[in-house]
Amino acid sequence: MQRNGVLRICTVLLLALCTFASEVFDWTKNEMGSFQYGTFPSGFSWGAGSSAYQTEGAWDKDGKGKSIWDIFSHKRGKIDRNDTGDYSCNGYYKIKDDISLMKDMKLNHYLFSISWPRILPSGIRTDYINEKGIEHYDNMINMLLENRITPIVTLYHWDLPQVLEEKYGGWQNASMISFFNDFANLCFERFGSRVKHWITFNNPWSVAVEGYETGEHAPGLKMRGNGAYNAAHNIIKAHAKVWHTYDTQWRNKQKGMVGISLSADWGEPVDVTNQRDIEAAERYVQFHLGWFATPLFTGDYPQIMKDYIGKKSAQQGLSSSRLPAFNPHEKSYIRGTCDFLGISHFTTRYITQKNFLPSRGNSYFTDRDLAELVDPNWPDPGSEWLYSVPWGFNRLLSFVKTQYGDPIIYVTGNGVSEKMMCTDLCDEWRIQYFRDYINEMLKAVKDGVNVKGYTAWSLLDKFEWDEGFSERFGLYYVDFGSKNKPRYPKASVQFYKRIISSNGFPNQREIESWKRKSLETCTSSNQLLAAARRKSKEHADMPKVWPVHDEV
Repeated sequence: MQRNGVLRICTVLLLALCTFASEVFDWTKNEMGSFQYGTFPSGFSWGAGSSAYQTEGAWDKDGKGKSIWDIFSHKRGKIDRNDTGDYSCNGYYKIKDDISLMKDMKLNHYLFSISWPRILPSGIRTDYINEKGIEHYDNMINMLLENRITPIVTLYHWDLPQVLEEKYGGWQNASMISFFNDFANLCFERFGSRVKHWITFNNPWSVAVEGYETGEHAPGLKMRGNGAYNAAHNIIKAHAKVWHTYDTQWRNKQKGMVGISLSADWGEPVDVTNQRDIEAAERYVQFHLGWFATPLFTGDYPQIMKDYIGKKSAQQGLSSSRLPAFNPHEKSYIRGTCDFLGISHFTTRYITQKNFLPSRGNSYFTDRDLAELVDPNWPDPGSEWLYSVPWGFNRLLSFVKTQYGDPIIYVTGNGVSEKMMCTDLCDEWRIQYFRDYINEMLKAVKDGVNVKGYTAWSLLDKFEWDEGFSERFGLYYVDFGSKNKPRYPKASVQFYKRIISSNGFPNQREIESWKRKSLETCTSSNQLLAAARRKSKEHADMPKVWPVHDEV
């Protein structure tokens, strides 16, 4: 009897080991197959997204405090053509109009962010709560629900209150953990009875690397070799604290979920038969996605990051690693703080090994010892970084499943921009992008990846950070030159709407018909926009008549 029990235990352990082994990601297996017809599971959620600073405008209205992006964009030379988000899409005043667009598309959800300084102008709850800011988001959430659109709310999409940057050094300072928790707790208290999907941070990689390493984004600091790692360390701990606050104080009452949205380009080995290229590709993904995801699932940074940054730090004569360490209590506190994983994905790179010498100095980029390459045959709509590589999306989703134990996934951002001075609402390249990327997601779902929803990025053209208004991601074109910022549907609106209605791709003939009809509709939209621009130009060209004042 005892022997049989031991045998059963051994068998269970062996099965568990075999199961684990079968879940190791295969870097050599890239099946770039043909288009797959079929539909998503019942209840799959389709949406579109935006963020507060990129769309709201009203940067100094109704008691809103300044954010680091308000200050950064006002510095000449930081943003393309010195654009700012001061007015952007005027989304603050056009909630009703924009929700009408969502309803027409039959969106199931809308992903948006709450502006921290709009609710807490100084960033600190005990200083002052701006009730007008609360009222704005109250109205927005209520209106979404009235139209049967689920709100998915991001708590931090890069707009840190400027006061916290000036007084404390922003995400370099561990004080942000408590300040952010207080802000999140206020949002749970005021909105949590109606919001069931919370995202703590959107793309913390950009916050850390572009905000504190390269200085391309607000607050514009170039703290090479240390700044990004310190910011990320505090962001991860802030996420965990907010998750625990929700878990202990709100989950039983509100029945919601708290996750994070991580941006992740895919890295494919240049040569899948070359072990050094495979290892470099894995480093690329671990230094990007794993940097934030691995602590939330395991309690610590990816081992490869610890090894490489530790080695580089020693080579530079430092007594300890530039990558901060979590203590045992922090590891257990952070581990398991992810009810769902948001994945924001846009493009892919080929990766190969490249050794950087210590003489090159401290840098997140040289720490990785790799080079990023692109295939000149990949479609490039004009943005310098965004190539269309649909199969990379499937690879990434499969990696997430195997690496993190089959988590619930929401695609929190996927889309393509164009960078063209001319105006054409017949965005055939975007239709192709959505068609191919969503189809790769369908393949991943059919293979057992637990994707519950998809967010097209983005609903509207908007302020694109350091690119200003020169880059457009929107399903809807926004005429930024017009005072009222009117919206015009691009052809991709109709195409995406049909994917939503069919919950996937029914058959070849229907999809070809969708594309044809979508491109037919944009012709009239182009004519409307052209007429509006002519009228605007005629008004601008009219002779100005000024009142005459007699000199005294």
